[in-house]
This record gives sequence, C-alpha cells and structure tokens, in this order.
Amino acid sequence: MKKNIKIKIGTRGSRLALWQANWVKTALTSIAPSLSVDIIIIKTKGDKILDVPLAMVGGKGLFVKEIEEALLDRRIDIAIHSMKDMPAEIPDGLCIGAIPERENPEDVLISKKGLLLSELKKGARIGTSSLRRSAQLLHARADLNIMPLRGNLDTRLKKLETENMDAIILAAAGVKRLNFESRITEYIDKEVIMPAVGQGALCIEIRENDIDIEPIVTTLNHQKTRSAVMGERAFLKCLEGGCQVPIAAFGKIEKNIFTLSGLVAAIDGKNILKKTLSGPVKQSENIGTELADSLLAMGAKTILENIRVEINENYKR
Repeated sequence: MKKNIKIKIGTRGSRLALWQANWVKTALTSIAPSLSVDIIIIKTKGDKILDVPLAMVGGKGLFVKEIEEALLDRRIDIAIHSMKDMPAEIPDGLCIGAIPERENPEDVLISKKGLLLSELKKGARIGTSSLRRSAQLLHARADLNIMPLRGNLDTRLKKLETENMDAIILAAAGVKRLNFESRITEYIDKEVIMPAVGQGALCIEIRENDIDIEPIVTTLNHQKTRSAVMGERAFLKCLEGGCQVPIAAFGKIEKNIFTLSGLVAAIDGKNILKKTLSGPVKQSENIGTELADSLLAMGAKTILENIRVEINENYKR
C-alpha cells in the first residue's frame, strides 16, 4: 500500500448515510493510520423528490446513481450505500469492493402507544412507502391502512407523532445505528415481513481494478455476509426487480450451508409466493438464480408484470 494515500468517500447527506460513511472512515483509518479520508456529500434523485412515492419515481438507482457517476468521474474514490438501495445491475467500470458484517436485517414496528402489530386496532394507520413492507403487512392484516411515509429515518420518526399515524415500519439496522433502539416496539418476524435484499448490510463500491483503493477496502469485507448478500442479489437480478418492487429475500449461513428464502408479492398482499432453497455456501449466487427461476415458474412473472402496469398507470395520473 502506498503511504499518505488521500481517499474521498462519497455518500448521501442524511444522518444515517453520514453515520455509515464515518463508520467506514474510522474502520479504514484504524487499519491504515496514514490514510487521509474526506467525506463528500452528494445529493441523489431520491433525496430531491420527496412528495412522490418511490415506486412512482422509477425505483432503480434512486439513491445511488449520482454517487456512482461521481465514482466513475473520479470525483470520489469510494461510494458508500445501504445495500438495499443498490440496483441488481452495477454500472460497467464499478464493482462491490467490500460488504462489512451485517447488522440486524429485520424490520421493526415503532408504534405510538407501544402496541404490537397483532394488538393494533382494526383500521390502524401504518406508515411506510415500501411496497415490499406494505404488501406483506396487508397479507398479514388486510384491515390495516397503509400511509405514505417518505424522508430520512429521523424525519419518519417525527412524522409518527405529527401525521396521525398509529405506527411506522423501519429497518432495524438504521434505527440501531442512530441509537433509536429504545423506540422499537417490536422486531417483526421474518415470516411476517421478509427483509429487502441486502437489508442491514453496507455496500462499499469502488472502481474496477483500482490498485490503490481495492487492497484497502478489501480489509473491511466480511465473507459470510458477502456470500449471503450476493445470493440475495442474484435472486433480485434474475427477477429484474428494482428496490421498490415487492420482492424480498433473506439468506443465512449455518455450517457452510446457505439457505435462501425469497418472496414475490402482489401490491395488495392477496397473492404472495414464497420458497426456500439450500446448498453449499460457494453456490450462493447459483442458489439465488435457481430460487428466482422457481418463483417465476410458480407465477411470479405475472405478478411482477401486473405490478409494473399498475405503477405506470398510477404515475400517469
């Protein structure tokens, strides 16, 4: 490694994104104290459009595209993303340099009166703008009213108090990273709401064949997390799903066996397809593809086509 390397980390400007970027900065400088690391804030399309549901804006790359452009243009050297925001396809010239150890991948319920999901009154108003979360919520409890909820994590927590909602659903990882864990009412079982692909994991994106940056970043890779997440991403890629479509997957590794559960849901939650496959860890990406093919054969293709038509029609309105 060269001495006195200067690195620019690109990130969104939200409190959580800055936590993630600073975590990477601290981790890198603890390994290589001679590094000089600056954090560059980049505003993405997803940060600018706050009054429209994400699915209607065009789900792929909403929170990463501008940061990836800065990486390709060499304005930054490393891009830090929440893995669940990453589209299935990585632009030519870029690659995933490292995936650190995953935080809790589950979703959590934060309710105003401390009530569990099963205890919320009929017709309770639940805040989320995730089609994945809302479809699974409606499958579990068709009586719930799903309310649109955009904004950064701390903004969404404030909206629980100000916008007449009974509860909101957030990712456990972000809540924990920003020290709001005491606000959590319930960790939602993955059988009720399966997590988003890559949820709880960070993506450290770099340029391909960057001989200065790659060896530094690789030190932060957690191989078990990477194998699981790459299996989930292979599932997503085969389904051609953006991050705003009701697709979910969660992979776990026990005794060198990778087990992947996947889900495709209709927006109203009435039709949900789920399946689980297992195999050797080294085959995690093949297992992801095989699981996606299996769900497509079970009818996921029709569900996804109907969702895209529905989203396009709503967008035209």
